[in-house]
Amino acid sequence: MLALLISSCAKRNLTYFSDIEPNSNFSTPIKEVSQVKIKPFDRLKITVNSSSSESNLLFNRGRVVENIEAVNTLDNRQESTDQNVYLVNEEGMIDFPILGEIKLGGLSLQGAREELKFLLKSQVKEPSVNLMITNFKVTVIGEVNKPSSFIIGTDRINIFDALGLAGDLTLYGKRENVLVMRDVDGVRNAFRVDLNSTNVLSSPYYYLEQNDIVYVETDSQKEKDAKNNSTLITVLSVASSVIVAIIFNYQNLFN
Repeated sequence: MLALLISSCAKRNLTYFSDIEPNSNFSTPIKEVSQVKIKPFDRLKITVNSSSSESNLLFNRGRVVENIEAVNTLDNRQESTDQNVYLVNEEGMIDFPILGEIKLGGLSLQGAREELKFLLKSQVKEPSVNLMITNFKVTVIGEVNKPSSFIIGTDRINIFDALGLAGDLTLYGKRENVLVMRDVDGVRNAFRVDLNSTNVLSSPYYYLEQNDIVYVETDSQKEKDAKNNSTLITVLSVASSVIVAIIFNYQNLFN
């Protein structure tokens, strides 16, 4: 069994960026990173600051309204008590104090900040707006050591960061065929990336977005090993039973 495991692992390319020649360097221009856009059912923590304490108190009283069933329980308890979190509805709108409904869906975080500052200028002198997505979550499943969903405290995470949170791939994880699933404008997309190749560094899926799912496929060798192990265990069990029976009935059989 040990020999079988070693032989199966030897067939897999376990090296990230294996197309970089040994003892050589690699560099590639960093392309402009697409900014994370606000999506329906995102939760936005919005804080307004100004020189007026009354205005600050007035605009910093938002709260999450739980009116959808598919709520991530990972951050439920924390956000339910946060008085500055707003739920983006299906139309991309939030209900903001005094200003009423504001459409932020489809905007980048910076674009949303600028939009709010523009609207607040009629109510507050020189307002500043701090805005972040509090339910920025990525899920890593499949052949990783710690599959789970992870709440991210920033608006930027790359695929290697996510795999690191999941404890990296197991020996059976297909590094050359990792699937990233992402919802964009009502369309569910799936894209494959090759972690053995430097091409992943310029992939549009190198940086993950909120609610992305990373699935690491299992190598077919694992299924073969599982079947072989099951067969071997069965054979050994039968053989051991026969041997035990022969030992305990030795005198009756051979005398």
